[in-house]
Amino acid sequence: MLPPGKLPPELLSRLIASSPTTDPRLLLGPGLGLDCAVVDYGTTLLVFKSDPITFATDQIGWYLVQVTTNDIATTGALPRWLLVTMLLPERSTSPELVLDLNSQITRACIEAGMVLIGGHTEITTGLDRPILVGTVIGEVAPDKLVTPLGARPGNRLMVTKGVPIEATAILARELPDRLSPSLSETEISEARQFLFNPGISVRREARLAVEAGDVTAMHDPTEGGLAGALWELSQACGHALFVDMDKIPIPPISQKICQLLQIDPFAAIASGALLLTAAESSAGRIQAALTGEGIPCVDIGWIEAGSPGVWRISKGEKSLLPRPLRDEIARVFEG
Repeated sequence: MLPPGKLPPELLSRLIASSPTTDPRLLLGPGLGLDCAVVDYGTTLLVFKSDPITFATDQIGWYLVQVTTNDIATTGALPRWLLVTMLLPERSTSPELVLDLNSQITRACIEAGMVLIGGHTEITTGLDRPILVGTVIGEVAPDKLVTPLGARPGNRLMVTKGVPIEATAILARELPDRLSPSLSETEISEARQFLFNPGISVRREARLAVEAGDVTAMHDPTEGGLAGALWELSQACGHALFVDMDKIPIPPISQKICQLLQIDPFAAIASGALLLTAAESSAGRIQAALTGEGIPCVDIGWIEAGSPGVWRISKGEKSLLPRPLRDEIARVFEG
């Protein structure tokens, strides 16, 4: 039986290969490393993204909006409309819970400049916690679209903020009892606040980056963390990535939690960091624009022509970076 988490890449590839993509208006359909679909709608392009929230329960409505709009932002699009499916557990769902979840979603939509246009809500048997699924529709001008297919040899690889921001917040909010023997209340509180500061949204940095220079691809590292995102980007663009993992920032509290729970920080869910590629001539300008707005951004490597793969560079030597088969916190939750 398959373990919790994303499907193995090989099985996912088989599913994608069987999907019908014959509509001539479909500009970007399903594919490894392709998180959004793009449809030609005449003078504008519509960008579609669906995502479930399965690890987190605390602030799940607000969380849903951030995660789904992140992927829309990586295409250069603005989120416009949201549909939400709420599956709520029997025997533990009160009217107050339903209203609170709806309030979280609507507040987050207002912040994102997006409208909640529909969905479905029901009490579902067999659940021990709420499951929310969101579908966001975004909009972008045809000449402003950015996709992982655009990354090309000679581009620089950059990442913002650090990793794993999302895993840090989830673990502190969902498993505080596992952390409290080794972490102080202040440290757990700091980790919980990672949801908001530095935050799991990348909408602002995505917009600033595309305004500052020639961004060729952007990717939101969710399940599988930054290592998984690098592999997905490599497969999507069809080129080899070379990465100095020692340059990637890991906040001290994140490092402490990862060591405590024996988690690889590069393979844990990492929304909040934006992985992007840019023409070498633009890289410095993009970094300066982001850091000037208080968003750390580091250059971590480059792209070369060659078979897809992610190579870790250390002290002048290279080795193949292992591809995560599942997210590290899925293992923690399963345990």
